[in-house]
Amino acid sequence: QICLSLVKLLFYLAHSPLGSIALLDFQPRQFVMVDGNLKVTDMDDASTEELSCKEDNDCTLDFPTKSFPLQCSAVGKCEGINEKKNLFNAYRYFFTYLLPHSAPPALRPFLSDILNATGDLRYGINETLKAFEKVLHLYKSGLYLQKRPLLLKEYISLKGFRMVEGEDYKCWPSYSHLGCLLSVHSAEEAAAICNSQSQCQSFIITQQRTWTGRPLASFQSSLTDLIPDANAVVYIKRSASSGKRR
Repeated sequence: QICLSLVKLLFYLAHSPLGSIALLDFQPRQFVMVDGNLKVTDMDDASTEELSCKEDNDCTLDFPTKSFPLQCSAVGKCEGINEKKNLFNAYRYFFTYLLPHSAPPALRPFLSDILNATGDLRYGINETLKAFEKVLHLYKSGLYLQKRPLLLKEYISLKGFRMVEGEDYKCWPSYSHLGCLLSVHSAEEAAAICNSQSQCQSFIITQQRTWTGRPLASFQSSLTDLIPDANAVVYIKRSASSGKRR
């Protein structure tokens, strides 16, 4: 969410009515999240000036670890230097820390492509935004889910109940520090996640939603007491249920 919001902001800065705007003091502390959108807190160090040049050799974009040769345009300006400066700073301050870690495995290659392309400045801001929106579409639609055996049939569903909330086993990247609370596309995906975790015996799809509209599923390691809840469904592994009866 942070990276996508940042890319939308940089897209606006690249195509602003004032021209392409560079953020000269590009640091994480310069940004704040407001209602799910990233905002710049200080525009004092923003500039619409693009470096003047006479030839391509005048247009090297230098960073501490990398340099990029740019082209000198017909009007004597280093072409796209502001846009590229913002994009590489987004890569080194945000993308490298946030992109590789919390996506479903099937989406990680797409994020790795974005990471590599922005790190080499092979993508401009238009291509970067398009790539992010593609990943978001795959994520929200569930199209990233690979065809796999249907695992939900291995679970008993108890409608009209939910589990007593309490501290349970931890997983990553959980939305709760008390247990394992993950975003899922469907109960079928939740069943696959539960099957992949040795501690998991049951799960419930909660009424909570993430910023993408996906529900959160709570995974449990034991069969705790059930509470009546007309809007809830508890899914329990058949093996766990039969073991409890014995």
